[in-house]
Amino acid sequence: MTFVNRISQALHDEHLATIALMERLEQLLAARRRGPPDVGAPEVARLLSDLSTGVAAEVDRHFDFEEKQLFTYLDAAGDDAIGAHLADEHAAMRPICAQIARLAREAAAGGFNDRSWETFRQLGLELCERMLVHVQKEEMALLPLIEETMDADLAARLYEEYTQNG
Repeated sequence: MTFVNRISQALHDEHLATIALMERLEQLLAARRRGPPDVGAPEVARLLSDLSTGVAAEVDRHFDFEEKQLFTYLDAAGDDAIGAHLADEHAAMRPICAQIARLAREAAAGGFNDRSWETFRQLGLELCERMLVHVQKEEMALLPLIEETMDADLAARLYEEYTQNG
């Protein structure tokens, strides 16, 4: 999908990266149902690194921008329902993201034990489910709405702000 509005396109591109990360996480979780993976394996080490940075910092940055800029824009335009719904989803996912990032850092440093793996696995499954549904909602509702209603000047200003803070 291609958007004219650069902020919609930037968020869309981040959604694609998030989907790819969640798919990698799902693959690991499906392959390792009965015990922790070898954190020294290159694909596992790379995934843990990506989760420790991408899930915490990037997701927070993305969510914060949507909540502070896009949802307030929609509120002012009289369309507060989508922003309120997505903000509730953000609130539910933030602690899961923080826990996954922490567990990924700990595992990268010292491996998983059976207990930490099971915790990581359960949280990972929940995060994948929530995040993929959330991204789909944003792709189907939020981004097209922003694309249709936001004027080019505001879109350009928000894009500059977003990319400078990222």
